[in-house]
Amino acid sequence: LQWSSPPEAIERFQSQEIWFPPPQFYEFCRLCNFSSLGELQKFSSARALEGCERWMPVSLSAPDAFIQLLPGDELYPEDPDYTGEKKITMSTDKKVEDLMKEGRIFHRIVVKDINNLAVYVNIQAKYKHINPLMMKCDDSDYNSKL
Repeated sequence: LQWSSPPEAIERFQSQEIWFPPPQFYEFCRLCNFSSLGELQKFSSARALEGCERWMPVSLSAPDAFIQLLPGDELYPEDPDYTGEKKITMSTDKKVEDLMKEGRIFHRIVVKDINNLAVYVNIQAKYKHINPLMMKCDDSDYNSKL
């Protein structure tokens, strides 16, 4: 076991010292908004009464990456398959760069490989939650529309 701050954990992830799945990468990016545990506790206490929403990432397969779409993203389906019973598979022939240039409303995690993730969010978080800091593990730059 090793204690790491969220930025340190992301750095260790990027250098391939440790690994965690995309949802945890997303949460570490959210935790980067807080400089101390006390600040996080204060935020959590104030926000706790606001409520929450159910999330189910929807996978979109592109030729050069796997994208986890989250609620609010313009490509997120109106009626997501929360149970997996429908076995819906979304795919596109467009590369990530093209999807990002054409898009305007993002709430997604782009997975290029096991240690190469990027979080893109430009929506307003619901229930007074806080968006993750946008982080990426490669040198791609899709900030023109963000």
